[in-house]
Amino acid sequence: MTAPERPAKDPASPPATAFTAASPSVENGANGEIGASAEIGASAEIGANGGPAKATGLVRSLTPRQTTMIGLGSALGTGLFLGSGSAISAAGPAVILSYALGAVLVAVIAVLLGEMSAAHPVQGSFGAVAHTYLGPWAGFVTRWMYWFSAVVVIGTEVVASALYIRWWWPGVPMSAAILAVAAVVLAVNVINVKSFGTTEFWLSTIKVTALCAFILCAAFLVFFGLPDTGATGFAHLTDDGGFVPQGAKSVWVAMSVVMFAYAGFEVVAIASAEATDPQRSIRTAMRQLAWRLSVFYVLAITLVVALIPWRRLAAGDGSVEASPFVRVFSDVGVPAAATLTNAVVLIAAVSAANAHLYGASRLLHSLGDDGLAPTPLARLTSRGVPANALAASTLGIAAAALLAFYDIGGIFGILMSIALFAVLLVWLLILASYVAFRRHRDRHPGEFTGFSVPGGSKLAVAAGVGVLAVAATAVEVPDMRQAAGIGLAFTVVLLGCYALTSLRRARRI
Repeated sequence: MTAPERPAKDPASPPATAFTAASPSVENGANGEIGASAEIGASAEIGANGGPAKATGLVRSLTPRQTTMIGLGSALGTGLFLGSGSAISAAGPAVILSYALGAVLVAVIAVLLGEMSAAHPVQGSFGAVAHTYLGPWAGFVTRWMYWFSAVVVIGTEVVASALYIRWWWPGVPMSAAILAVAAVVLAVNVINVKSFGTTEFWLSTIKVTALCAFILCAAFLVFFGLPDTGATGFAHLTDDGGFVPQGAKSVWVAMSVVMFAYAGFEVVAIASAEATDPQRSIRTAMRQLAWRLSVFYVLAITLVVALIPWRRLAAGDGSVEASPFVRVFSDVGVPAAATLTNAVVLIAAVSAANAHLYGASRLLHSLGDDGLAPTPLARLTSRGVPANALAASTLGIAAAALLAFYDIGGIFGILMSIALFAVLLVWLLILASYVAFRRHRDRHPGEFTGFSVPGGSKLAVAAGVGVLAVAATAVEVPDMRQAAGIGLAFTVVLLGCYALTSLRRARRI
């Protein structure tokens, strides 16, 4: 069924605070544009300001546990499981500090996004909120940027999955393996949101269990060793050029790689529109996600660098055989360590692709619902699934995956540059939206329920400075320099598309 038509608010009115039936749409822009998605679910429930929530057809069936695991599923990808050689190469053992700083930055963004999403558990998530508090252009750019980056990232995860499959069965054509993985993640998403949530919960559980097993095994080798192998201790952190062998600046340079390992937690906010208890789910999920990601990444990287000399890790080729997981599991006597690791990284890649496809399809659906993308993308199936948005995202994934594998004319390198830039820009727009949201919330405290982060606006500004500092690594890192140049050009193109869309809609009024 198609999304219902929604009346527009008077442009002079303040920003919507809960997107409920009492405030059926967000706002009219200066050009007369209809506001961002206003509805928050199919069931009759209480909105953030105490009014009944308006129905959209999206089905609220994601539990708090599933919502948390969706975030972990999208953020814990193959980069961690196969090692982070480029970051270690840049900073040596000091990469631990880079991951710790990244964990703090992501934790701040996640908690602030959690507060904003709990107050506004709507379709379109942070894109719809950016539309409300920063303007229609921000909602347009945020959602299209996120969708594009998600499609490209999923393409890389699908290619990785296909390579892992071919590790077992080299005779399988690469294109067939790519299409098979894409079909699997599409099937999981197209049934209904409950099916997606259940599948992602178990895939993420397997990943987290494997990571915990890895951490326990690695810690045992570091502190106790084996009968025929002594404990390594932490000597490897300082015995080859010291803890910061590449200089203090290397900790900052490594952030250009480290931060993108954390990307993906935003899917939790997108899932708020289909959570059974959005305020509780988002509050719990974001807080747990923040500390779990911090512990998993920082602890795992610390143990890896303590176990294996950093120059050997930096020289790794990113293959399954070179993975630190293989080394650790082999040392503790686990048979077929490479096979086990290949199974884990395959699950990790499919899980990340699955979660990102969910997030991409929901934002694309909200763009269609707001008239900022083709109208058919707004249609939902009888089970509340945006099938057209899913299909469009999957076609994009297939194209990105094939480009990633064949890299025709370096096109995929350009797409990856846009994706890297998009992550940073989306984070900045989320933080800017939060500052405006918090200013309104502080002026109208009675309109909101749910948790509030003390000093949230100051934290948002500090986090924004951190994100800009990561972007500034373009001065030293060629990949980031390319990402900044191409990403800025792509942003200008998006703004031009928004201007044309607004002009066309204004002529229809």
